[in-house]
Amino acid sequence: MIKSINFPSLKNALITIFFIGILFFNFVNSAWAKRPPEIRNQQDLDLEEDMHGQDLSGNEFVKFNLNGFDFSQSNLEGAVFNNSKLQNATMTGANLSDALAYATDFTDADLSDVNFTNALLMESNFEGAKIDGADFTNAVLSRIQQKELCEIANGTNSSTGESTEYSLGC
Repeated sequence: MIKSINFPSLKNALITIFFIGILFFNFVNSAWAKRPPEIRNQQDLDLEEDMHGQDLSGNEFVKFNLNGFDFSQSNLEGAVFNNSKLQNATMTGANLSDALAYATDFTDADLSDVNFTNALLMESNFEGAKIDGADFTNAVLSRIQQKELCEIANGTNSSTGESTEYSLGC
């Protein structure tokens, strides 16, 4: 005997998938709305170790080796750092809202007072990083990352006024 499909539950599942797709599209679209032409590799961008105070919003730094770079006070809104190395980087006071930093290595980086609002930070490494005053409001982190960051969280972000502990949900 052939079982009939329960159409109301199938309809609900399709509606749920549709709305999740819309939410994902809106997140990606808002993160890349102001994006300049894509930078495919490190040679396409004339980078210097001192990028202090620069407007680099929307730039791609995919698989870049940025060890020791100074991005302090830079506008990196909507920037992409996927699989990049930012060990020992100085990013004090930088704006990384809506940034994508999937599997990025922030080992021993100074992330003090960074605005990570709405940033995607899954699988990134924050070992030894300084996060005093960083704002992680609505940032996407794994539960393990969140717990590790809560252990060292303190301070308040100077531009957003948000406590690091509160923004992490500690």
